[in-house]
Amino acid sequence: MMGHSHAVSGAMLYAASAPLLPPLLGIHLQPADILMGTVLCAGAALLPDLDHHDGTIANFLGPVSKVICQFVAWVSGGHRKATHSLLFVGLMGVGSWAGITFIGRGFTLGLTFFLLAMAIKALRLHPPGDGPTAWVTVMGMSVLGTAGMNNWMPSAPGWLPYAVALGTLAHLLGDCITKQGAPLLWPHKERYEIVLIKRTGNNVETKILVPVMTIATFVLLWFTAVSPTVLV
Repeated sequence: MMGHSHAVSGAMLYAASAPLLPPLLGIHLQPADILMGTVLCAGAALLPDLDHHDGTIANFLGPVSKVICQFVAWVSGGHRKATHSLLFVGLMGVGSWAGITFIGRGFTLGLTFFLLAMAIKALRLHPPGDGPTAWVTVMGMSVLGTAGMNNWMPSAPGWLPYAVALGTLAHLLGDCITKQGAPLLWPHKERYEIVLIKRTGNNVETKILVPVMTIATFVLLWFTAVSPTVLV
């Protein structure tokens, strides 16, 4: 799946599961928490592709993200290996929780900036292309967005590690419906797949799945954040 599709799937899953979080995590969600979580989960849905040193997401922060992706690809053994496993999902969720809990606000805002930058890149909310204009715009929008979220975000947002883990899982599920599948039980090398998308960017993905997920996300946000009767 394309990065845009992964991001939309992450946003949809967070918006859909938001009503379950108060009883599941023992936290109270404000409408702003749901909106912020939906956007950041969209960014987290790109985390597994940090192992792709030449993919679209490799350019979201210009030269900085290029270096990050090259390092992750080297550590994980290449594309669609360690970062495309359930182990990676767990590490992202637990790591986010530990950083928020033990490092504090600086980590939370850094993570927010990072996820927001990936969401802006994947959802194409920047000038076309991968050149300096695009990634400088992404960085500027991410700084402004993070500053805005800082005013609304709790000191230790319990929903953020969940958004990170869910977005990462959404990516794996998306790759499992493509021909290449994903090694969910890595380091076991078997790849799991139920092929619904035979070619990345085909009509099934771009003209059916993405529009349906986009509409579903906005409908879900209406009932959970804009008119939050579901959470009462």
